[in-house]
Amino acid sequence: MKSNNIIKEKSYNFSLKIIKVYQELTKEKKEFIISKQLIRSGTSVGANIEEAIGAQSKNDFISKMSISYKEARETLYWLHLLTDSGFLNKQQSDTLITGCEELLKILSSILRTSKS
Repeated sequence: MKSNNIIKEKSYNFSLKIIKVYQELTKEKKEFIISKQLIRSGTSVGANIEEAIGAQSKNDFISKMSISYKEARETLYWLHLLTDSGFLNKQQSDTLITGCEELLKILSSILRTSKS
């Protein structure tokens, strides 16, 4: 994916990582419940960013970016839960949590700037 939009690119790449982890969790570890929550929220971050890019107004943009932020927070919760329950190893966990926290920082900055 080529893009000059850093949040779009990072959220897309994050979604790809979430999909790979979901596949591993369901195939190898037979974990279906939390992993389904993870894939829903983790891929929703980028989908809502994409919607925000096509927003019809500033309020619409802020609304979609806010949803992305909330989905990223939820994703972070599921990642911590999967880690603490032993379904994710430290390397997987560190990479995904760092990526999610980075998205949260960028989204937070975009929202602050957009609201001022």
